[in-house]
Amino acid sequence: MFRDDDLALLTRPLYAYLTVAPRGERWPAPRPVWFEVAGDGDLQMFSILGAPKLDRLRERPRASVVVAAPPGEREHWVSVEGSVTLHDEGGIELAARLAERYWDMSDPSYQKVLDEWRASGAVRIVLHPEAVTRFAD
Repeated sequence: MFRDDDLALLTRPLYAYLTVAPRGERWPAPRPVWFEVAGDGDLQMFSILGAPKLDRLRERPRASVVVAAPPGEREHWVSVEGSVTLHDEGGIELAARLAERYWDMSDPSYQKVLDEWRASGAVRIVLHPEAVTRFAD
């Protein structure tokens, strides 16, 4: 489902903007998340237990993400929509792996945050792509 230029963007340490169904009369509000492309083409993210987005994903297991090249680069973005599954296993391992990708883990303050996540627990969010749109300048 992903093209080579999509994967070139999606394998970089960029933020994905995750949008889930809103609660009540609220508007959808994207949130920046860390992510990785799994070997089967799914997108994996994590969330700390108790996050409101987990309740909304349990109610309506669909989401979208958008990943864009940063300012100063040619415009390039990928948008992915699909169903979501939540997994109790693998959340902390994913968080630790992504921390290595996004943070300098030699900084003790980052290690402290990761330790706090380990203590509180995490859910692995898997987005199964059903539609991909893109733009590359």
